[in-house]
Amino acid sequence: MKKFFISLLLALPLFVFIFNIDSNYVSAEDNGEGKIVYVIPIENTVERGLEAFLKRTTTEATEANADHIIFEINTPGGRVDAAENIGEILQDVEIETTSFITVKALSAGSYIALNTDNIYMKPQASMGASGVITSDGNAADKKAQSAWIASMRGAATSKGRDPLYAEAMANTEIDLPEYGAPEGEFLTLDANYAVDVEYANGIVNHRTDLLNQLSLSQAEIVETETTAAEGLARFLTNPVVVPILLSLASIGLIVELYSPGFGIPGSVGLISLVLYFYGHIVAGLAGYETIVLLVLGIVLIIIEIFAPGGILGFIGLGAIVAALFMSTDDVGHMALSIAIALVSSIVVAVILFKTIGLEKGVLRHIILNDSTSSEQGYVSSVNRPDLIGQEGVSVTPLRPAGTAEFSEERLDVVTEGAFIDVNTAIKIIKVEGSRIVVRKI
Repeated sequence: MKKFFISLLLALPLFVFIFNIDSNYVSAEDNGEGKIVYVIPIENTVERGLEAFLKRTTTEATEANADHIIFEINTPGGRVDAAENIGEILQDVEIETTSFITVKALSAGSYIALNTDNIYMKPQASMGASGVITSDGNAADKKAQSAWIASMRGAATSKGRDPLYAEAMANTEIDLPEYGAPEGEFLTLDANYAVDVEYANGIVNHRTDLLNQLSLSQAEIVETETTAAEGLARFLTNPVVVPILLSLASIGLIVELYSPGFGIPGSVGLISLVLYFYGHIVAGLAGYETIVLLVLGIVLIIIEIFAPGGILGFIGLGAIVAALFMSTDDVGHMALSIAIALVSSIVVAVILFKTIGLEKGVLRHIILNDSTSSEQGYVSSVNRPDLIGQEGVSVTPLRPAGTAEFSEERLDVVTEGAFIDVNTAIKIIKVEGSRIVVRKI
């Protein structure tokens, strides 16, 4: 017995050593030591610029062998097509993903969150209200709404969430009064409701709490940011900014036509046009073939100004419009933007025409300013009042017009309405420009 206790006493340090090794291993496993976590912000309006940013950053995370991606979301929503493309990007990511809703994930933002593996929310955060609204502020048609509802349900189902609540976010026919969304209202979940329906995994106050919840408190954090080009592209592809840019471009070029030389209005117009295409190229919406078509259209219009004919101008305008449509995936919104720019430029052109006229600027090169006034010696016919009273003979029958001879001078004459035969004596009674009226003697 004594030997047993001595052996146990000698073995105790070994047990303590083994326990410490195991404890250290478990601790490192629980706090994420040695792991890499990418933090990617999803902020402001959802548009194609955001899509390009998320595609780049998720690719970087994959190439860096990241263990987890956290999307910090605060967005009021945005374009449905961009959200669906972002959802496809997230579904293809093989890394575990978590949405951390800091303020709100509404409309397209809620769809993005539903495409991630986990959702955590701050206490004051909310998600939902995902009805489809067109660019003019009205509800979309039933076909578009049905497709979007199916997308919302699919996103929820893909991550093991009850699709009922996702549908209620986009369909007012779902009756959920217990969550503040009776029939006729879109569902919006606060943090507590989201946990209750098992859409959110938990409520955390800040990122540190979230990392602790995910057992990643000691992981290496890589924070991503939009580059200057991506930030500019996100702004320039915003659905509100697009018609403004096109209006500035058209108005600037119209004003330049009424200005001598090339100055500020033309520069503003060209810069607006360049910014529009730059943003869409960075966002991946336009290729260089679009730029070629745009430049061709501008060149043809310039040629038309200095060599008027009409055909080249119409072809150039068509090339520019085609380039605009080639740079977008929302034909309806582009048509509306072009219409807004066209109306605004017509209004400005009318105002400039009434106040300035066409005597200044580039338009003076295509306007004929010469006139054939009587003051300059131009007359349509010679008035000969000296013929009044002269007598002569009709050379041809006057029925009532014909030819007569006066003092060996043949003139085209007309009677007062009566018929006068050939070789009849006549007299000039009136001269009105080239009209010589005669009467039978």
